[in-house]
Amino acid sequence: MTTPQPSPTLLKPVKPVGIVGYGAYVPRYRLPAREVARVWTGGKGAGLPIKEKAVPGLDEDVITMSIEAARNAMLRARIDPHELRAVWVGSESHPYAVKPTSTLVAEAIGAVPNTQAADWEFACKAGTEALVAAMGLVGSGMGHYAMAIGMDTAQGKPGDALEYTAGAGGGAYIVGPAEESLAVINASYSYVTDTPDFWRREYQKYPEHGMRFTGEPAYFKHITEAGTRMMEAIGSTARDYKWAIFHQPNTKFPQRVAGQLGFTAEQIAPGLLVPVIGNTYAGAAIIGLTATLDLAQPGDRILMVSFGSGAGSDAFDITVTDKITERAGLAMKTQEYIARRTEIDYATYVRYRGKLAMR
Repeated sequence: MTTPQPSPTLLKPVKPVGIVGYGAYVPRYRLPAREVARVWTGGKGAGLPIKEKAVPGLDEDVITMSIEAARNAMLRARIDPHELRAVWVGSESHPYAVKPTSTLVAEAIGAVPNTQAADWEFACKAGTEALVAAMGLVGSGMGHYAMAIGMDTAQGKPGDALEYTAGAGGGAYIVGPAEESLAVINASYSYVTDTPDFWRREYQKYPEHGMRFTGEPAYFKHITEAGTRMMEAIGSTARDYKWAIFHQPNTKFPQRVAGQLGFTAEQIAPGLLVPVIGNTYAGAAIIGLTATLDLAQPGDRILMVSFGSGAGSDAFDITVTDKITERAGLAMKTQEYIARRTEIDYATYVRYRGKLAMR
């Protein structure tokens, strides 16, 4: 039996790399779906699969949340922050139009001044986009460690369907040499096209979505193509993986795409967080992986496929190492953030998210 040859389009670094440290952050405030339904539909729709979503407090934004996730990643990595050669933050809700999020995060964790910093954008796959770049930086030998973050705040027009699903949170990853990693990234594959399913022009407060494009040919086409092509290139099938993580704009899409790729509900269960924190946009697949790593065991193999509107997907093949047990308990787990919740009503949510224009 011949060994499958790597595809020329497979993204695989020259030097093996992996995840040295990771961390998540989820705001404590929760807006129940029944509250949104009470205000906008008279209670209809209160039985939706998404029970509630995470909402940032008045003093929280992508910068502060990224710092918290980055600090958790540093705790698990157990490295000096000055060893980071890049701090990259992917988001579609950067607080400033002209001023980087990444430099503030780098300053807060002590990585400045001898590091590269940049903000990334690609809708919901901005976080995995930064992760691919971190793989390239470390895998080429340009740096020993690089940090990639995917983080977003809750965005949704009042009364729009997004108000039920648009949550907040994300995760941070430190990429380093494979021999130091708690999870080795074996390969990555990216699939992109120009598909206008979701967008927001400059100065526009809320994103718009082309409803008929969001499933097909956007979400399902890109995730299945990225996942299938990567598995074909490395000679794997769904049965070879313990866990799978997909972008989760709602509960139905990731479950349906998992079935299309041959995965079971049990394989995607740990990373399916959208029912309790909502769609965290750039942090959706990223934070799903943090929750999975929290319970993964040495030898577990993970498939992660993100999706970003516009449109594109990044697929990753990951193998957990025995170092995962050494890092357990060093930082707060994703499910601990989810359990730490304070319920709010719609009026409080409106105030926290600045939806009332005073002038």
